[in-house]
Amino acid sequence: MVRTGIVGAVTAASASEDESVGDGRATRWRGHKERRREEMVDAAIEVIEEHGHEISVQLIAERLALPRPVVYRHVGGRAELDALARRRILSMLLAELLPALQPKGTLREAVRGAIGTYLHWIDAHPSLHRFLADAAPEGGAALSGAGRAVGGQLADLFAATLARFGIDKARARPMAFGMVGLVDGVVASWRAETEPTLSTEQVQGILTESVLSLFEGNARSLGVPLQRDSLIADLLVAPDAAPAPADRLR
Repeated sequence: MVRTGIVGAVTAASASEDESVGDGRATRWRGHKERRREEMVDAAIEVIEEHGHEISVQLIAERLALPRPVVYRHVGGRAELDALARRRILSMLLAELLPALQPKGTLREAVRGAIGTYLHWIDAHPSLHRFLADAAPEGGAALSGAGRAVGGQLADLFAATLARFGIDKARARPMAFGMVGLVDGVVASWRAETEPTLSTEQVQGILTESVLSLFEGNARSLGVPLQRDSLIADLLVAPDAAPAPADRLR
């Protein structure tokens, strides 16, 4: 009985060790595959930047000095590779754009700065932007994802301001997404031109004035004392004596 117990214990320990080794190998393989996928996405971004938005898996394989089947084995196909590339591009765009939406300086400075950040990112990465915009339906979804992120952050800022004046915060989202839609529409039309007639600075000026006009119009209708040169920090501070909401909405 003792011998059987010892043998059983040794056998169980050996099996447990084998499972542990197996788990370790599986973990290392998953890590290796993830690193490979990241390398392939990096290569896809580089190829798009250099060759334009219409890329091939062959170009990506050549960049990595790998056979094309190896690329397919790690990413599951062209559609998945495109989706991974779009996700990376969207992260790159938002990493630059979202910090520009912080409530600093005057309203005019904030609007001009945020729009300028977006337009100059497009200037610096025209093929990446077109890759997002042209690859339907996923590309449209990617840009919509950027719009949702930006619109959501703007809506939070607007809601904070409206709350200080006792105004229903639900009004913030339509205002925010209306501005995002305006910017997206103008940029899409401008970038669709084979030879744009307007410079980046001109488009930035037009969009800045248009967005500021939307701000002023909405603020006026709600009775919020907002001007283009108002400090955003002041708009986030509760006024000493705000008129009743009913008076502002007449």
